[in-house]
Order: sequence, then C-alpha cells, then structure tokens
Amino acid sequence: MPGSLRSTAKPVDDRKLAGRIEPVVAAAGMDLESVRVTSAGKRRVLRVVVDSDHGVSLDDAADVSREISVLLDASNALGDVPYTLEVSSPGLDRKLTKAADFERFTGSRMKLMTRKPVNNNRYFEGRLESFREGLLTLDLSAASKKSKKKMGTTAAEQEQKIGIEFANVEKANLVPEI
Repeated sequence: MPGSLRSTAKPVDDRKLAGRIEPVVAAAGMDLESVRVTSAGKRRVLRVVVDSDHGVSLDDAADVSREISVLLDASNALGDVPYTLEVSSPGLDRKLTKAADFERFTGSRMKLMTRKPVNNNRYFEGRLESFREGLLTLDLSAASKKSKKKMGTTAAEQEQKIGIEFANVEKANLVPEI
C-alpha cells in the first residue's frame, strides 16, 4: 500500500540468538542465564542476563555488552531493525530454574512454590540445606516470621525440615540476606 509502513523486521528466535551469544559470554568467564528479544516501538530490546560464581560487576556487564554488540552488528543477527542491548545480572532475589542453580545455592535462603502440595502446602520459605539426587531439603526454621505465618506453621513445625522433589518445584527465588 502506498504511504503505509510495513514492518520488515523478521522474528528473532531467542534460543538461536542465545547460541550465538553464549560463546562470547563464556569467553568473558560468565554463564549465560537468559536472552529475550522484545519490541519497543520501531526498536527491539535485547535483554541478556549473565552470571558468574564471583558475581557480575558493572565493569563485567559493560565489557560483555561491548563484545555482544560487536557480534550482533557484524552478524546482523537482529536484522536492520535498530536495537537496544541491556546486559544485567540476575540480582539478589534471582530465580532458580536449573538443578545447577540449587546445587550452587545450597545454604541460601529461598522461597519456593510447588506444583503439587507437600504436607498440605504449596508455599515454602527456608534455607536450602541440601540438593541431592533431585531432592531439595529445606530447613523451614530459617523462614521469616511473616512467611511462617503465611505457611501456617506451628512452633513445633518451625523446626521441621522438608524434602521436596526438584520436579515438583514450580517457582523458586533466593531471599536476599544482607
């Protein structure tokens, strides 16, 4: 149609893009946590989340951002559409999604929700005592008073440890301890 603007932007497969970006992130000594492309008007926004065992400093994020930008521009991975690149770390209350996350953060406080109830409850907060063979052991005595009230635990139950199958975890986040 004359005078109309048609989008020539091709859809971007986040997984394929992650496959291109991952070697750049790994070369910087970090792990690629997620890649997401969204539209923002006539631009695209590429959000890249990286992490490492020693954390991610502002300088680390800036360095890997420059490297990713060079790769994207050289390969034209996002097409001719202008884009904004955002590189960040998962943050203090990061989501835990992979078994490796639970192994890495053993000893940390977390909140989690299960797919199916465990002891008539789906919401838990506590310290991840261990993660072995697909089983999380949560020490519920580490939960905040507010969470204990929400979970409906009595004083006797507050000292309880609970086992939760990894496959039953619907959602989990770290609880920041400052």
